Amino acid sequence: MRKVFKWAIALVLFAIIGLGIAYWTPDTDKTAMRAKYGSPASRYLNMGDAFVVHLRDEGPRDAPVIVLIHGSNSFLQTWDDWTRALTAKYRVIRLDLPGHGMTGEYRARGYTRSDYVDVVDRVTSKLRVNRFVIGGNSMGGGVAWAYAHKYPYKVTGLVLVDASGQPAPKDATPPLGFRLARMPVVRDLMAFITPRSLIADGLRGSFADPAKVTDAAIDQYWELLRYPGNRTATIMRFASPREPAITGPLPRPVPTLIMWGKEDKLIPVTSAAWFKRQVPDAQVVIYPGVGHLPMEEIPDRSVADLKTWLAKLPPAR
Repeated sequence: MRKVFKWAIALVLFAIIGLGIAYWTPDTDKTAMRAKYGSPASRYLNMGDAFVVHLRDEGPRDAPVIVLIHGSNSFLQTWDDWTRALTAKYRVIRLDLPGHGMTGEYRARGYTRSDYVDVVDRVTSKLRVNRFVIGGNSMGGGVAWAYAHKYPYKVTGLVLVDASGQPAPKDATPPLGFRLARMPVVRDLMAFITPRSLIADGLRGSFADPAKVTDAAIDQYWELLRYPGNRTATIMRFASPREPAITGPLPRPVPTLIMWGKEDKLIPVTSAAWFKRQVPDAQVVIYPGVGHLPMEEIPDRSVADLKTWLAKLPPAR
C-alpha cells in the first residue's frame, strides 16, 4: 500500500513538473513593455519607497479634472477611447494602480482597496489637483466609491462603471482566472503559469459580444499582467481578506452617474440598483447587450452619455 501511495505521489509531482514546463510563462521585460505600451503622455511618478506610478495627465491644465481608475488586472489604457473624446474640454488623469499595468509592485504597502485610495490621493496631491470628478470601472469603481467616502470635499462628481464595492452579489459569475486566483496553492502557481488562453477567455467573457475582443487587446492584457511584480501582487491581493462593503449615503451630496452593462456576468446589473439605493439622486444608465466594460465595448455611446452628464455639473470652486 505504501509503495502504491509513493508511486501516486511521484506521478502527481511529475504531472505538476510537466505542466510547469509546458505552460511556464515568464515575466515580460519592463523596458520592452514601456516601449510597446507607453506613449508620449506617459509619466513615471516617483512616490518614494522604490515605488513609481505610471500615469497619463492629458488635456488643458485649467480645465475641469477627471480622474479615471481601471479595474482588476487592467490598466489605464482601458480608458483610451474616453480620454480621446474628453481632452478637448477636460483634464483627464489616469494611473496604473499598484500591481497593474506599468506601475508594478508596491513593496512598502499592500494591494487592498484602502491602499489604492491612499495611492490615488497621493498621486493627485503630487499633481496639485484638489478638486475633481473621480470615476472607476469594476475594482476601480470600488476605489472611487471609497475615495468619495473618505475625501468627499475633493470630489465634484462620482462615476461608477460596473463598479465593485457593494456586498458580494449572489448572481455574479467571475471568470475562471479570478476563481483560480482565490484558490490556495493554485494561485501560487499562477505567478509562473499564466496561459494566454486563460486571459483570452476572461476578456471575452467581459464583453457581451466576444467578437469585439481583438488579438491585440488579448496580448496587451496578457503581457501587462506579466509585467514584473504584477502576478505576485495579484496573488497577494486575492489572498487578502475582503474589506467590508461601504454602505450608506456619501458624507456630503456628490453628483453621481451609475453606468452598467446589462449583460455583465462579473458584477451583475442588480448591483446598479444597490448603488442607486445608497445615492438616491444618482443618474443611472443601463446598456442592453453590453458586458462588464462599456468604455471598451461601446466607447462612443458611453462617453457621449458621460459628456452629457458632465455638462450639467456645477463649476468646481
